[in-house]
Formats: sequence, structure tokens, C-alpha cells
Amino acid sequence: MNPSPGVRVVDSADVAADASIGAGSSIWHLAQVRERAVLGENCVIGRGAYIGTGVSLGDNCKVQNYALVYEPAKLAAGVFIGPGVILTNDTYPRAVNPDGTLKSAHDWEPVGVEIATGASVGARAVCVAPVRIGAWATVAAGSVVTRDVPDFALVAGVPARRIGWVGRSGRRLVESDGVWICPETNARYAEREGVLMELNDGE
Repeated sequence: MNPSPGVRVVDSADVAADASIGAGSSIWHLAQVRERAVLGENCVIGRGAYIGTGVSLGDNCKVQNYALVYEPAKLAAGVFIGPGVILTNDTYPRAVNPDGTLKSAHDWEPVGVEIATGASVGARAVCVAPVRIGAWATVAAGSVVTRDVPDFALVAGVPARRIGWVGRSGRRLVESDGVWICPETNARYAEREGVLMELNDGE
């Protein structure tokens, strides 16, 4: 492991020698961080969570208990992964080849889930790779994501579909006179052709 100052790794965690752990990060009981994984600063890896080989996390990410983040997932800064979430990496999963022989690591090509800045994935949700979760989006608990999620989208269901918009606070936005407003921060957003954009003061 290549830890920075202030890193906390409990004795029962399994962290590869060549994993890079940013300053201020914590890795809790029974968590596993695989080879060449890169964690930014102030990340929290909960009990029993799995971070796959070469997975990258930006600063200030939280991966809650028993979440499975399979390689080659890429998480930007400030991403929240709820308890029991699964980020898959195999589009056509099989234990054996068509001839019945056991698949090896060379018989399939891993594909990853990409999660942009500030996005959240709720408890027990499954993201089926390859998909991208947009910045500040929210995936509701128990959802199954099979297609890309736009920035600021709130998606739910099996398969997940957009049911609204959320702001940076995570609160659901309210529409007023064609503008979407965050009830917590009063930030304003405009929807144009299915894309939500933040408005600057005066817009």
C-alpha cells in the first residue's frame, strides 16, 4: 500500500501493496482494495466494501458497507455509493465458454461504470456496465441502471428511468415558470432538449 499522511486502515482490511490511498482516507473492517486502485483524498471505504483492480476514486468519495465496485470503474470527486451497491463490469456474463470450458481472465473484456462529480447511487442499486452516471445525478435505492444517466437527473425503477431532476444538494428540483429551482439552495436550472443546465445569477 502507498498511503499518504492521515490514512486510517483497520487491521482487518485487505489493501494491496501497490494501491494508492490519498491523505485523510479511511478503510474500514473487512474492506478490500485491490492492486493499482487509486483513492483520492478523504475517501471513506465502508465495512466489507470491494474496490477492484485499477479502480479510481476522486477526492471525498464515500463507498458504503458491502458495496462492490468492480474494475475498471471510474468515480470522480464527491461520489456517494450506498450500501450494497454493485457496479458491474461484464456485459455478457458467463462462467464457461460456448464449448463448456471454464472462462479465464483472458476470455472476456471488462467494461466499466463511470460516475461523474457529486453523483449518488442509492442503497442496493445496480449499475450495469457500460454506463455513465452524470454529474450530481441521483440513482434511487434499488434501481437497476442500464443506460446513461444525464447530469442532475433523478432516476428510479427497474430499469431506471428519469422521474425528475435534482440539484447539487440532492434535493428534488421544483419547476416554476419554466425554471427548475432547488428548495434548499435556491439555485436555478433550465431544461433544454432533455439537458439540465445551471443558471448564473441574472439568467
